[in-house]
This record gives sequence, structure tokens and C-alpha cells, in this order.
Amino acid sequence: MKKILSLILISISALTAFSQRTTSPERGRIYVSGTTVKAEPKKPKAPDEIWGKLFVDIQLNRVLGDNKTFVDAVPKFSPQVILKKYQEVQKANDTSFKLKDFVFQNFKVPVPVIVKPSEKAATLKKHLEDLWPTLTRKADVIEKNTSLLPLPKAYVVPGGRFREIYYWDSYFTMLGLAVSNRYDLIESMLDNFKYLIDTYGHIPNGNRTYYLSRSQPPYFALMVELLHDKFGDRVYRKYLSALQKEYGWWMEGEKELSPGNSNRRVVRLEDGTVLNRYWDDKKAPREESYYEDVQTGFVYQNGDQMVYTNLRAGAESGWDFSSRWFADTMNLTSIETTNILPVDLNCLLYAYENILSKASRSQQLQSQANSYQQKALKRKAAILTFFWNDEEHYFFDYHYVKQTTTNRWALAGVLPLFTQVATAEQAGYVKDHIEQKFLKDGGLVTTPYHTNQQWDAPNGWAPLQFLGVKALMNYRYDTLAKNIAERWMSVNETVYANTGKMLEKYNVEDIHLLSGGGEYPTQDGFGWSNGVYLKFYQLFRRGER
Repeated sequence: MKKILSLILISISALTAFSQRTTSPERGRIYVSGTTVKAEPKKPKAPDEIWGKLFVDIQLNRVLGDNKTFVDAVPKFSPQVILKKYQEVQKANDTSFKLKDFVFQNFKVPVPVIVKPSEKAATLKKHLEDLWPTLTRKADVIEKNTSLLPLPKAYVVPGGRFREIYYWDSYFTMLGLAVSNRYDLIESMLDNFKYLIDTYGHIPNGNRTYYLSRSQPPYFALMVELLHDKFGDRVYRKYLSALQKEYGWWMEGEKELSPGNSNRRVVRLEDGTVLNRYWDDKKAPREESYYEDVQTGFVYQNGDQMVYTNLRAGAESGWDFSSRWFADTMNLTSIETTNILPVDLNCLLYAYENILSKASRSQQLQSQANSYQQKALKRKAAILTFFWNDEEHYFFDYHYVKQTTTNRWALAGVLPLFTQVATAEQAGYVKDHIEQKFLKDGGLVTTPYHTNQQWDAPNGWAPLQFLGVKALMNYRYDTLAKNIAERWMSVNETVYANTGKMLEKYNVEDIHLLSGGGEYPTQDGFGWSNGVYLKFYQLFRRGER
């Protein structure tokens, strides 16, 4: 039996390695910016490219359990030395050879970020304020052949297996940092994001080489706005060029697109309307979830050879994974992320265009400000046209191939209220649906569908609680907003009292059970949960000590 399994794994390794060699993205692509022809920065190699067959063997055999552990490991020797060693032991056919031992002999294997509980007497608020130093990393030291993209300034990591900065996590973490008056750390993190934009052209999913082919929901403009609210126009002046560059990355190919066509993250509909989707150029299993993606590839239902692109695009959405992206609602094997225009992504880009307009106007760039304002107005009209369903009275994602809303209920539908695109009448309908479909004992459930994916029922997530609460407050549904926040804070407090931990997600349908689903165990720490709790505390319990 072991020999048969070994043969199967070898066959998978060969096929997957071949797929990677023949479908890897081009390097040094040339693009045009204005009248200047520029070359994209040469990207550092990802672990699958450096380690080849060794990488495949480690990941498919799940030698370290979680596939993310190996891609975060730091080699003790050069790749040439380690790969030569591996070739030699394979030729020797030594039956006593253990791949796990080989990994520990040749790599510094990382461990999760451990968060020690505060003393029992500490309130949760005090615990979280004391926790920032534990989750903060100083400027990175450059190490050879590691997957870490070193950052020049301090930053906050989420915790657990997440040992690097994450793009959209950071906005919700910053909400809490602002409550703690840690604007120095907010600015430090923004400087890091500007560095990533200037160096790689965009903000990757996280500061790892294996995340470079994709991003995450574009919250950079909202982060800049958060700091601008404290320090004024000098913040716009500092980050305007980075804002423009990242926005340009999301809109790459827009001008050349004819109706009915798409390019990377941009889709031009038949009527000429331009909207956005999630994408990833690399047509290979995600390095940090390699085993899982290979298995999904075997049973993928669609016949379009897009399984890895759709999985990676789903990861770029931050909702990895959810019924939102499934053709049949229930199964990951039907994932079709790239056929879907997400309502939340397009609302975030609407906010981005408005902030770019404000930032440009603050620097007396009137023509540029007007241009961004026109883009925002066009996108607002498109959001109201394509994402609102008149029969269901809710905002859904739009399936641009089928030319219809997906009609899959998800909390992403609150983003038109969060960004104040929705009319007052639409907001009233959305508020009713929140009460009827999403409000649970522990806060807001992500979707009503039980798919065993982590971005579906019964799970609730801190960022979606904040987006939902702020969306309702924008339309003066303050009582419901406070009710949601209090339910969420209560489940945070209960879990903390029982375990001494803050978690990345919570079971909001049964507050006595832990959350679950997805590709890895629930993580503790946890950056955005901490940030949202502190923000809710400020908003709704300001008078308490």
C-alpha cells in the first residue's frame, strides 16, 4: 500500500512540476505608463521555483502538516547545497531516510506566534492594549533565500500561523491602534505599504514572495484616510503617488479593453461599463496550500483549466473560501471566482476614487481631482445598476458571464452602505435583511450557507462586524448597529474569559461552540479581532472604565 501511495505521489509531483514550468507567469513584462515605457520589477523567486521537486515532495506528503510552515522556513544553507544533498539521498535509496528529519536539518522551521494571556484580573480591553507589542515586528533583517519580503519599518502581524503583515487585515488592526493612540505604528505600517507599492507595483496579499502574484481587498486608501483624519493634508501629500500607483495596478488594461472583454482584474461589460474582479496571474497551486489545491484540481467540475486561477483569485478576495465563489453554492470544486464581479471590491474602489480625488484636490491638482471624481460617479451608477436586485431588494455579486446577479446572500452586500452608495430606500431593505438573515446570538453571520468553508455559516468575522455596524450607522440605524456590536463583543469576552484568547473568527450561531471550516485550525492572536473590539468599545462603551 505504501509503495502504491508513493507512486501516486511521484506521479502527482511530476505532473504538477510540469504544470508550474509551462504556466509560470512572464518576468520582466513591459507596460506603458503615459509616454514612458517601464519594465516591471523582477520578482524574487517563490519557494516552488527555488526548491523544485523537494518542495513538491514536502508539500504533497504534508511533511510539516500545514503547508505554510515549509514556505516560511529559512534555509540554513544555499539552495544549491540543500538540493544537491537531496539528490544524493534519493540516489542512495536509503530506506532509513526521513524527509521530515532532512527538513529540520537543513531549514529553520518557524513556529506560530504565541500570545500569552494577561493576568486574570485584566479586562479584555486592557489585555488588547497590552498586546500590541507582542504582535509587533521590528524592521526586518534581510536573509537570503527566505520567502519573507523584508519591510523597512515596524508592523503588526495577525498572530498564529500568520507571521507577516497582511493587507486587508491591517486596516481593521489600525482601527484599534488608533483607539490606543498608536498613530506612530499606523504610519509605520503605511510606510511599509508604500514601500511595497514602490518596489513591486502593488501591495501583495502579505509580505511573502509566494503572495506577490496577488493582492487583497484594496483598503490602502481607507488606511490613508484614517491617518489623514488625525494629521491632515500632509498625509495626502506623502502617500498620493503610492495611491495612484496602486489604483493603476487594479485598473491595468482598462483603456485597451473592448466591450465584452476582460484583462486581469478589469472587465468591460457589453455596454462599455468598467468594473473589477479578483485575479491572480500564476496558474499553479498556492504554495502555502499546495496539497489542498492539488486535491481540488483533481475534482474540479468546470472544464476551463482555471482551477488554480479561481482558487488564487478567491484568496485575493480575502474570503477564502466562500459560497460566493461557487457555481453550485455549496462546493469548492465548482469555484468560479473570475466570472464574478464582487460588490465589495467595486465599492472599495469607488471609495478609493473618491479619496484620490480629495487627495489630488488638496495638492491643487484640480484636473486630476475632477478625473477621479468622474470615475467615482460612473462606478457608483454601475454599482446601483448591476449589483442591486430589485426583486430581492439586496446588493449581490454580479456574474458577468451570465449577466445577472448571483443572488447568493452574503454580508458583502453591506458595502454599498459602508461606502454610502446606497439610497435611503435601499438601505432600509438591507437593514431588514440583516435582521432577518444575518443577525445571530454572537453578531453577524458571514452567509446563511453551511458549506464547511470558513467564510460561510456558522462563522462571523471581525471585519464584517465592523463593516456591517458602520454601514448601518451611516444610515442612522444606530440601535441595530449597537445591538450587533454588543453581541460581538460579548462573544469575544466569553471566549477570552474561558480561554484567555482572541480568535480570528467566531461561531456566531452557537456561541458555546468554536468556529471551524477552511484549510487550517482557528488561529489566535488576533490582529483584526483586537482592532474591531477596541473600536466598538470606543463607539459604544466610551463612558465605561
